[in-house]
Amino acid sequence: MRGPRPYDFDTNSATPNAGLPTPTYPAGGRKKGVGARPWLVLHSSGQAKIEEVGKHAIMRRTGLPARDLRILDPLLSYPSTVLGRERAIVINLEHIKAIITAQEVLLLNSKDPSVSPFIDELQRRILCHHHATKFQEEENSDGEPHTRTDTAQGEAGTPQSSGDQGSEAKKDAKQSLENQDGSKVLPFEFVALEACLEAASSSLESEAVRLELEAHPALDKLTSKISTLNLERVRQIKSRLVAITGRVQKVRDELEHLLDDDEDMAEMYLTEKLSQKLESSSASSMNEIDLPEGEEDDRLPPEFASEANRDESYLVADDAHHLLMSAHSALSRNSHGTHTSSTRSAMINKFDVEELEMLLEAYFVQIDGTLNKLSTLREYVDDTEDYINIMLDDKQNQLLQMGVMLTTATLVMSAFIAVAGVFGMNITIELFNDNENGPTRFLWTVIGGSLGSIFIYVGAIGWWKHKRLLE
Repeated sequence: MRGPRPYDFDTNSATPNAGLPTPTYPAGGRKKGVGARPWLVLHSSGQAKIEEVGKHAIMRRTGLPARDLRILDPLLSYPSTVLGRERAIVINLEHIKAIITAQEVLLLNSKDPSVSPFIDELQRRILCHHHATKFQEEENSDGEPHTRTDTAQGEAGTPQSSGDQGSEAKKDAKQSLENQDGSKVLPFEFVALEACLEAASSSLESEAVRLELEAHPALDKLTSKISTLNLERVRQIKSRLVAITGRVQKVRDELEHLLDDDEDMAEMYLTEKLSQKLESSSASSMNEIDLPEGEEDDRLPPEFASEANRDESYLVADDAHHLLMSAHSALSRNSHGTHTSSTRSAMINKFDVEELEMLLEAYFVQIDGTLNKLSTLREYVDDTEDYINIMLDDKQNQLLQMGVMLTTATLVMSAFIAVAGVFGMNITIELFNDNENGPTRFLWTVIGGSLGSIFIYVGAIGWWKHKRLLE
């Protein structure tokens, strides 16, 4: 085995790694980062753009662990899940795979045709929420000039195609505020969460209604005529019914789990948590100015300070101002009030989850209604199966009765044949004497044997009916 030769290495002295093998790449250039996928990013201002982002960049951007991102992997099959984390909400409901943060929504399968109506509806709701938040901030400013907000909106710049949509959303926002008598608008994450829940619930309900419309005619046709084709159609409908019922049951269990756990619901208040962290970090910076040199302020936990600094790196100045204003509006909605706590659990326990609970309960009732509709359809299928089994049992009983009657007739005919066989033997009796007994005696013998066989058959059938063996 030969060793390396000098011409196998790049010995250019200008390179820092002189004498080491020079790596070679394909003609197309360096390979792209593994795991980069197109994500549709919907900002809280209504902007939509597609970004090629890798898994690690998403983890840094949302603060999610890798196991949570694995739930959104389209190559893996995971049941419907709604997870609330420190800085994001993970949504995996039917065809919707999204990550919701305090200021944007990231959709993974935006190119799916079934997701396009959901994207349009979500963008419309985001624009409506954006205009409603601006309208509420203008009311709370007590006559202050709004040039900064308008400038920020101009810099944000919604797309030209969404101009009509933005004006319509502004009208809807004002109308909603008038209908709510001045009540506060929902946080951004709840608006996106509501859109996801509504899209998933509507999709499941439409599938249930479509299956119900197909099932009733097929079941009725099967009851009128039992055939292989009708049985195959009912079998396929039952398979679809079982699959849809499982999916609806999983969504219902997920919502029920969230409703039963206040801490999980409190985790979803991303705007309020982010606002508290930003206020804590700003208060900490102000206190550090007053402290003597060399001393540290230990009133803010290190984990909150690091997370707050990390959150600030993702906020532009205008977005931070807008987010703080909406967070203050959300905080004023809380009757108990939320203040900075020394521990994360204490901060979460102070959140009033009644608003999110009412939101989840509305879609829990809708999903539960869909599940009840599927359960009713399942009972109808089971009743049809029972009816078909009863019909088959009745047919089987009729065949058994016919078999008993035929067996009895065969037995009687066998007795008559035995009598004929006796008369066919080579024996001498007076009945065979033609001089004394003519054809008349032969006819009476045949007629008597036949009538005797019939009498035996009728007697046997009557006895079995008397014993309720035949109907």
